Amino acid sequence: MNPFRAIGAGLLALLRSAGAVALFAGHALAAMVRPPYFGGQLLQQLIKIGFLSLPVVGLTALFTGAALALNIYTGGSRFNAESFVPNIVAMGIVRELGPVIAALMLAGRVSSGIAAEIGAMRATEQIDALHTLATDPMRYLIAPRVLAGVLVLPILVATADIIGIYGGYLVSVHSLDFNPTIYVRNTWDFLETWDIISGLIKAAVFGFILTLMGCYHGYYAQGGAQGVGRAATNAVVAAAVLIFAANYLLTSLFV
Repeated sequence: MNPFRAIGAGLLALLRSAGAVALFAGHALAAMVRPPYFGGQLLQQLIKIGFLSLPVVGLTALFTGAALALNIYTGGSRFNAESFVPNIVAMGIVRELGPVIAALMLAGRVSSGIAAEIGAMRATEQIDALHTLATDPMRYLIAPRVLAGVLVLPILVATADIIGIYGGYLVSVHSLDFNPTIYVRNTWDFLETWDIISGLIKAAVFGFILTLMGCYHGYYAQGGAQGVGRAATNAVVAAAVLIFAANYLLTSLFV
C-alpha cells in the first residue's frame, strides 16, 4: 500500500529491463562482426523482412501521401497557401512519415513474427539443441535478423518515400487541379540531399530497434504457448514505443 515503494519497484524493474536489453543489443552487435557468418540465414531474413513487406509498406505509403495532400490543401486554403502542398508533402513523407510509418508496419509484421518464431524455438528447446551442437544462437538466430533489419529498412523507406510522394501527386493532380509539371518541379527543387539522408538514417535505426525487440522478447519467452503470445505482443508494443522515442531524439539531433 506504500505508493513510494510501488514507484521504486516499478523504476527498478524498468532499469533492469533496460539493462538487459542493452546487454542483449551488445551481444547481438558483437555476433554480427565476429565469425562464423551464416549467409544463408541472412539471405532468408532479407527476403522475409524486406521483399515480403513491400506490398504492405507500399500501400500504406500511397494512402498516407494521398491523405496528407488532402489535409495540407484543406489547411493551406485558409491562408491562401495551397501552392505549398507539394513542398510539405515531400518534406513530411521523406523526413518523418516515410520512416515512421514503414517502421510501425514492420513492427506489427516483423517484430511479432520474429518473437513468435524464436519464442517457439525456446519453448520446444531448439535453442538448447543449438548449444548442444556447438552453435551460438546469437550468431545463428539473432545476428542475421538484426543485420537484415538494418540493411533492408532503408530500402523499404526509400521505396515508401517514392510511393508516398506519388500518392500526393495523384490526388493533387487529379482531384485538386494542380499542374503536374509544376508539382514535380516544386517537389524536386524543394527537397535537399540531407532530407533524404536523415530519413534513411532513421530507417536503419528503426530497423535495428524492431528486429532487436522481436529477438529479445522471443529469446527470453517463457510459459509455453501463452508465453510465446505474450512475447509477440510485448515485442510489438516495445518496438512501437522505442521507434517513436528514437524518432524524436533523431529529429532533435538532425534539426
